[in-house]
Amino acid sequence: MNFRESMLDERIAEALMDLSVDWEAEGSSHGYRRNGIEDLEGNRVFLAEEKGEIIGYLFGKLEKAKTTSSVMPEGTACFEVEELYVKPAYRSQGVGSALFRYAEDAVRPEAEFLTLGTATKNFRSILHFYIDELGMEFWSARLFKKL
Repeated sequence: MNFRESMLDERIAEALMDLSVDWEAEGSSHGYRRNGIEDLEGNRVFLAEEKGEIIGYLFGKLEKAKTTSSVMPEGTACFEVEELYVKPAYRSQGVGSALFRYAEDAVRPEAEFLTLGTATKNFRSILHFYIDELGMEFWSARLFKKL
């Protein structure tokens, strides 16, 4: 298995958009919709590949905290993960963790924090993944109850 940062060329963009169609079809995240090229542009892209095939991706961008919070002061450099996806056949094999750690190491010189939001329907699993496996800390949650 190979992990690398990639430029967003036509071939990579097409592959990521195709994978996002699969993700949308899974119905595993509240409101997730497939990506268009506009969703990918301006992001740093990290890939997990097996025998030349993209089996997972992570993309995001460097941002500055817009306001002071209990976690960080305004202006703090953060890498905001927009998406992390691994093909279903490769899940629970450490691919997502390795891809996350690869991206984390790559952005460490530029960012003080790595941040993300999630809208997965399986919140217990995703919290276990990010908190227990990757060492992230929980900061806030937005809950809802349909009436």
